[in-house]
Amino acid sequence: MKLFFSPASPFVRKVMVCAIERGIDGQIERLPAAAHPINQDAAIKAHNPTGKVPTLIGDDGAAIYDSRVICEYLDAIGSAPALFPAGAARWPALVLQSAADEMLDAALLARYESVARPEALRWADWHAGQITKIRTTVANFSSSWMPHLEAKVDIGTIAVAVSLGYLDFRFPDIAWRDGNAALADWYARFSERPSMRATVPVG
Repeated sequence: MKLFFSPASPFVRKVMVCAIERGIDGQIERLPAAAHPINQDAAIKAHNPTGKVPTLIGDDGAAIYDSRVICEYLDAIGSAPALFPAGAARWPALVLQSAADEMLDAALLARYESVARPEALRWADWHAGQITKIRTTVANFSSSWMPHLEAKVDIGTIAVAVSLGYLDFRFPDIAWRDGNAALADWYARFSERPSMRATVPVG
């Protein structure tokens, strides 16, 4: 398999954490990619019309995207304990993944507003709105999801850990740990997993 890869992308990191947890990261060749919201990478677009990472090319040559689909695909072919639960336990895991991914979307929009949009066109209220989404989602993790986070390693808990790691990477000024001591403690422990240590973002 081949993966269009950016070492700074949180969605790529989520895929690689899943691959490591499933014991199949050695089967994935990483293809350096220059994904950008404006100047899109033609090599990626040849397989994924959105031009985004992560995009996975399976052994049969078929493209698989986005990160949610790739993670489920890797879960289906891996050999370690499943990250996508069956039965009733599946839905909380998927909802938690969705919340973490939506928070990442807000973080990426806030970052693009600051680094990709020309300064004269930047909209402070838009940026503030995205930061508010981040703060309310972190608060929701703390108030509603701690029992799930403490009890499981699944696609939801992985997505939360990756999203919090991205805040540390790009938005340290948000100081998400303030007022969220239990979440911060859980994250510190989860971050020691080999899959997390091997995928720390750079760039």
